[in-house]
Parts: sequence; C-alpha cells; structure tokens
Amino acid sequence: MVPHLTTALNGPLLALESKLLNATPDIERWLRGQWQEHTPPFYGSVDLRNSGFKLAPVDMNLFPGGFNNLNSAFLPLCVQAAMSAIDKICPSAKNLLLIPENHTRNFFYLQNVAQLATILRLTGLNVRLGSLLPEIEKPTPIVLPDGTTLLLEPLIRGQNRLGLEGFDPCAILLNNDLSAGIPPILQNLEEQFILPPLHAGWAVRRKSTHFAAYDEVASEFAQLLEIDPWQINPYFAVCSSVNFHERQGEECLSSSVDAVLGAIRKKYKEYAIDETPYVVVKADAGTYGMGVMTVKDASEIVGLNRKQRNKMSVVKEGMNVSQVIIQEGVHTHERVGKDDKAGVAEPVVYMIDRYVVGGFYRVHSGRGKDENLNAPGMHFEPQAFETSCSLPDQCQNPDAPPNRFYAYGVVSRLAHLAASIELERTAPAEV
Repeated sequence: MVPHLTTALNGPLLALESKLLNATPDIERWLRGQWQEHTPPFYGSVDLRNSGFKLAPVDMNLFPGGFNNLNSAFLPLCVQAAMSAIDKICPSAKNLLLIPENHTRNFFYLQNVAQLATILRLTGLNVRLGSLLPEIEKPTPIVLPDGTTLLLEPLIRGQNRLGLEGFDPCAILLNNDLSAGIPPILQNLEEQFILPPLHAGWAVRRKSTHFAAYDEVASEFAQLLEIDPWQINPYFAVCSSVNFHERQGEECLSSSVDAVLGAIRKKYKEYAIDETPYVVVKADAGTYGMGVMTVKDASEIVGLNRKQRNKMSVVKEGMNVSQVIIQEGVHTHERVGKDDKAGVAEPVVYMIDRYVVGGFYRVHSGRGKDENLNAPGMHFEPQAFETSCSLPDQCQNPDAPPNRFYAYGVVSRLAHLAASIELERTAPAEV
C-alpha cells in the first residue's frame, strides 16, 4: 500500500525524488565508500516525515522494537542482512544471547522479540532469551497471541562473561535501550561482543549528538547531489540544565525555539511554502514518544501549566529530563486509510547492517500533520511497504512506489550512517 499524499507532488520533493532517481549509481557508490570507512550499527529504525516539500528523519532508534510489523515478504532480506552483520563481528558465532526490554505483558513488543529471534535463528545461530528482570529466577514461558511461546531465562554472570545455564554465547544482542542505566551485569564483559554497544543506550546517548553527525552527513550528501541540505535535514538546537518543575532553563528554551522558528520561516519564504512553522521540543535522551511537545511560538514554552510540565519532566523508566532538543517540525502530508477514516501517517524504515530490510507506517487518526504520532491511539500498518526500499525503477514516475520507497531508503541510510559516526565519536576510551 502506498499512502495518499494530500499535497500534489509537483514541487521540491518531486524534484528531489527525481534527483535521487537519476543519481542512483552515484548515491550507491558514495554510500558503499562510506561503509568502507564506518561500521554500521547492527540494526536500527528511522522515523521519517514527508511534507511534500521536505523528506527528513526526525528520530533514529538503535534498539528497534517493531520487526513484527514488517512485511513477511521481506524476511529473506532480514536474514541475509543479519548474516552479513554477524559475519563481520563473529564469523564463527554459534550461540547468541538476546536481551529484550522488561515488557513481559506487552504482547506487541514480545511479538517483535519472537520475529527477531526467528530472523537470527535462520542465520544459523542458536538463540536464547535472557531477561534483566530480577523476578525471572527460572526459565519462564510466555505464550503469545499467535500461539507461539517465548522462553525468558535468568542471566548468569561469570567473572567476565554473561550467559544462561548451559549456554555460553559468542555475542549478546540488546533489544533493550538501557533507559534506566547500564546494569552492572552487563559491564566489564570480555571476549563477548555486545550489540549495539552499551554507549548506544539512552543512559549515555543523546539525540542532539546524533543529529549533529547527521548534519555533517546530510551536508556532504547534498553537495554530491547539488541540492539544498535543508530538504533532507531538520534544524535543531539544544538546551541543557532544564528543570520543567522548577521552571529552570525557560530563557534558553524560549530563545532557542525562537531561533529555530526564525530559520524555518526564512526557508518557507525562500520556497514559497504556505505552512505554519513549528518545532518539537523533546527530551534529548529517551524514546516511546515521552517528553515531547509541539510549539509554534516561543511564548508557549514559558506558559506551561502543571500538567504540561509534569509531562515534559519524566521519560521512560521514570528518568528526569534535564536536557532537551528543539527540533524543526516536519509536517507529514501522508495519510493511510480511506477518505474520512484516513489517519495521518509517517514511514518507519528498518535496517540491519547497512541494508534496508523493510518498513511500515505509524498511523494516528487523532493527530494532525504537525503533531507527534508516537502517542497513545496510534497503530501500525504492518504491510504498508509493498515494495523494497532498494529497487528504484527508472521506467516509472519519481513518485511511483519503488521510487518513493527508494527515497525513503536513501534518507534512512544517511541517518544510519550518522548513527555509525555518532557511536564512533562517543565510544569510551580504551584503557
């Protein structure tokens, strides 16, 4: 299924898609060269927004939790990409330990874990699940709605290795974003690969660091294609020492919001865009759409009521917010569904190693084109991407499904490349 775009694609985005299509050999050659210099994250997902005049990433997740939402036809792509990733890291790998989030009652998430385990087993690995939950003291089966069973097992820590009873893995794959911090049981492991690395978790990682790296990647890529980097890159600013409860940092927030809105207005004027600029203020660390608000005027940030301040103060695992990113809001003009039941949608693209392996749409019928869709009431269209993101078709229009999804894949790979650079720069120094 291809979503309906509420704007006619005859403006800058159609021109951008045309450039991407015409420059396919140059793009693929450039990306291939980048991956020779940088190691891609094991996996990741990118939230994109398509405004009809701009196509840009607004979030990059290094612990993707929606593999169950991918089109089943893309399973071979997932397996092949996972094989490539494992061959680079531990070619002789036999056993892999998968550590999921502590969501034992979230069946949507657990179906993702089951699908991820299936992908990994099809690469030839023995895969078992180890839980960080202290109450998992013995192998605990969890029956999923489709009748399959996941077996969560208690982790066993040796002196420098982590495993399960009778199971010594070569590699450990985290599907847990470590929002609550890096538990001691995962620290100081030797001779075991931890994927993604511990500093990719939200205990350490910052969105602003990622988008600073993306800014560099987008600028270099824009030079290659001779395009305006703004068409694929959202403006952003950062405010530290913020305390929403105590109203600390409001001056920084207000001035930063004003500055980013001013920069957006200039671009809208340059491109004759008839839209209201907005920014998204969100916690610089965290996920699940928590600690997020949309702002259209700087005055809004100093007039937050108690409920709004409470909402912005805490994110996943009850962690307090002390630093925020002020990111240019990208309208989404994509809708999935029929007529009045259509919901505002944004594409989510999944990657393993350096390969795009599929995607789906996050849809929210109760939200507007300038709002955060990662909120209660959203749903996923699990088979929305009817074609691969890697096979453009020169014989079709630039906005035909293969070419639209190719554009999504290119921009998502730029974000994935930025994540690899980000992880290189934030890696702890070896002693």
